[in-house]
Amino acid sequence: MSAAATVVQELIAAEFDGLDGHALIEKVLADPRLGPVALVSSFGTESAVLLALAAEVAPAVPVIFLDTLRHFGETLRYRDRLVAQLGLEDVRSVRPDPDEIARRDPDLLLFQRDPDACCALRKVEPLERALSGFGGWITGRKRFQALTRADLPAVEWAADEGRFKINPLAGWSPDRIAAEFEARGLQHHPLEADGFLSIGCMPCTERVAQGADPRSGRWSGQDKTECGIHRPADPSPVTFL
Repeated sequence: MSAAATVVQELIAAEFDGLDGHALIEKVLADPRLGPVALVSSFGTESAVLLALAAEVAPAVPVIFLDTLRHFGETLRYRDRLVAQLGLEDVRSVRPDPDEIARRDPDLLLFQRDPDACCALRKVEPLERALSGFGGWITGRKRFQALTRADLPAVEWAADEGRFKINPLAGWSPDRIAAEFEARGLQHHPLEADGFLSIGCMPCTERVAQGADPRSGRWSGQDKTECGIHRPADPSPVTFL
């Protein structure tokens, strides 16, 4: 994509500043400039709020769940309960290529040897296949979750992907998330009460210490902070031509 076209996409993304939650989801799903949009969910500790908002706007919105084959059983059962509770009509569980698993992770210990390679195999590559044909995707990222997400915009143009990324809960606080759970009677992930505040694959997820960064239980003791499907948001301003 040319530099001029990229600027146009960034200008489109900037138009959504000031919107969040239900209003943002409704707006992006109705805007043809973004193309078809999917929602990607881990069905983790805070996922129910975003899924509930999306179900209100469009129950048939495609929801992509990356089934890495290393999830906690509690996550899979929680997914199924939420789907039924919210009436989501198009949830797609996407798995890694079994031939690639056999070739690159035959002993299922790749997460120890090279966690980035494991995430690429089980999450990044399957998601890229699943998002083929979509012009944007909705994420559950929030600024409070980690320093690497502190500048997260409501909508961003991911030039490396060639897609829009929509973050309806970017500016929401933990208190607002909790209030929404309560008001809507949403189920919590069963592992949350046991100290798991950010839940990914079982081998790479630990409990979070009291008062610590909610994502500190992911890849604990390593420099790694993201699985690779997200990169830190670029806080640089849009250049208007």
